[in-house]
Amino acid sequence: MIHEEITVQETIFADRFVLRPCRKSDAGLLAMYAADERVARGMRSMPFPLPPGTIEAMIDRAGAINRTEDIWVIDGSANGHVEALGLISLERMDRNQSEIFYWIAPAFWNIGVASEAVRALITANPHQSETIFAEAFQDNPGSARVLTNCGFDYLGDAEAFSVARNATVPTWTYMLKVGK
Repeated sequence: MIHEEITVQETIFADRFVLRPCRKSDAGLLAMYAADERVARGMRSMPFPLPPGTIEAMIDRAGAINRTEDIWVIDGSANGHVEALGLISLERMDRNQSEIFYWIAPAFWNIGVASEAVRALITANPHQSETIFAEAFQDNPGSARVLTNCGFDYLGDAEAFSVARNATVPTWTYMLKVGK
């Protein structure tokens, strides 16, 4: 698929929330969550401390026509939760493959939000991917459990650079075959 064709990002429905495209009004709440060192340390590209404008720039990139990554806000407002519980994204790769990334605000850890969001995104498969990859830092076994509980198979160990840690961090790599 040509990246220029990616203009509309669908809303995906789950039981407790929807996955919807980012809005400029999300910036404040997402910045508050992302400024938490526990969130930043769990991601590759989130700096800590969070510089002003980082989330606004991410929201702008999320709406760009030539993007290679679709980013959804995990929005619980229709079901009595807050408007943003975290983010989940799908990065386009070649050969009908994508890579999934997600983070959940600490107040919503350990209640199944990440698993439900990953399952909803896999089920919707908006990129029509045949294979979805994922990784978890080895010091974050909860994230690894989300992936295995959602059907991902362990591929092996690797490393990824974490901006917040300013270090290369050991990871576990996972893969899910989702269809044709």
